[in-house]
Amino acid sequence: MKKILLLSAFVAALFASCSKDDSTLFVCGDGDGCADELVSPLLRATVNSPENPQSPMTGVLEVYPCQDKSSIYYGNYVNNNRTSFPGLYALKDGEIFGDDNRVISLPVGTYNMVYWGTPKYEDPIYTAPAITEPQLSVGTDLSQQYFGLRRNLPDTTYCPVFDLVYAVKPVNVGTEDLNAAMKRQVAGLKVIVKDKNNGVLSSSISSIEAHIGGIAEKLNVFTAEPSNQTKTVAFPLVFSADGTQLSNATVMVFPSANAPLFQLFITLKDGTVKKFGQALKSPLKANTKLTLTLTLNGIFTEENEGNFTIDNWQEESETIDIPELS
Repeated sequence: MKKILLLSAFVAALFASCSKDDSTLFVCGDGDGCADELVSPLLRATVNSPENPQSPMTGVLEVYPCQDKSSIYYGNYVNNNRTSFPGLYALKDGEIFGDDNRVISLPVGTYNMVYWGTPKYEDPIYTAPAITEPQLSVGTDLSQQYFGLRRNLPDTTYCPVFDLVYAVKPVNVGTEDLNAAMKRQVAGLKVIVKDKNNGVLSSSISSIEAHIGGIAEKLNVFTAEPSNQTKTVAFPLVFSADGTQLSNATVMVFPSANAPLFQLFITLKDGTVKKFGQALKSPLKANTKLTLTLTLNGIFTEENEGNFTIDNWQEESETIDIPELS
């Protein structure tokens, strides 16, 4: 299957070079070398949220056809051959975009369609997400397959993930279009470290890395349920051009356990590492976003946490006080 790691490049290439393609219906007749009549339905997709329940999706969408009322993967016809490759679409404003999509082509009948997508946003997000993917073959039970965290080798921490949205819905191929109302299955996290007086940060700071614990190891492909909420995701913070703060573009993580442990590892230029850790008041839940703003008094006193805005997310906030670090 097309690796999720290539989704952003796939979208960028299509959006740069293609125009909207409306001729998405393909019927393979008896004289065309097909085992059965194949139909490629039209497709539309939205991203559901409390603020806007039907926001048209722009981004990349994968479609996994399963047997009717089942999690057993049926597969997809590519070049008239039944394969394990799912449908792969670039979407713009909720509709198929461009000519290079790998469309769903199936015999007429009812299927249980599983949708996983990666929306495209204008706001900055972390540029190096990673994920492990399910192992697909025709007849695979998708309820036993997962999207998983990828290790930060040789470390024991894990990488942030993609912004993932999901839906499952039966469709009668031949009489119905594919119509997915997607829901986000990850949480967003942004960390900001700044000086108490909004001045330039201490010149003794070399780098800062943020860790968030209690993160689910994987999401079930068929149900999107998280499991094994014991892992720690790590990501670096970057100095602003004026040196007044360190921060990260929003990272995406799988949902967490209750009171996940947040930690900062602050490396000074003399090689000393200072550490702060405290449990958050609330779990990181699917379709929530959180900004933690840490204020340093010299080296170091206080953190408080606010919120930030990304379309179609549910905002949460809390305040944390950090004692002075010796």
